[in-house]
Amino acid sequence: MTERIVVVGAALLDAGRLLAARRSAPPELAGRWELPGGKVEAGERPEDALVRELREELGVDAEPVARVPGEWPLKPPYVLRVWTARLRPGSRAPQPLEDHDELRWLTPDRLWEVPWLDQDVPAVRALLAPSLFPAGS
Repeated sequence: MTERIVVVGAALLDAGRLLAARRSAPPELAGRWELPGGKVEAGERPEDALVRELREELGVDAEPVARVPGEWPLKPPYVLRVWTARLRPGSRAPQPLEDHDELRWLTPDRLWEVPWLDQDVPAVRALLAPSLFPAGS
């Protein structure tokens, strides 16, 4: 069995809003929205990868808060795990630096106004109150 490679996604929250990032690359993903993040490198803790990826992709100083229950398959051998995260005091505002061309802060009632990448949809659903998205829906 192939070893799974973890990709971390950040549910970056601020003032009740979630940050969504629009992909600019690769071409097959361009124009779709995702939770920012990336691959965990060998010997790296997922939480450390999350902090590093947010610094590289958005230029922010953020901290992981809590792991979102669940794990979602990506293209084998990758799996997506998501953490809620927040900006540290004094961090600059997020900027689309790498692989993204637009960022948007979304309130819960506007989450579905952007076309999320298929693999991010279940993770975004998991961020909402369980009573809104009961298991199996």
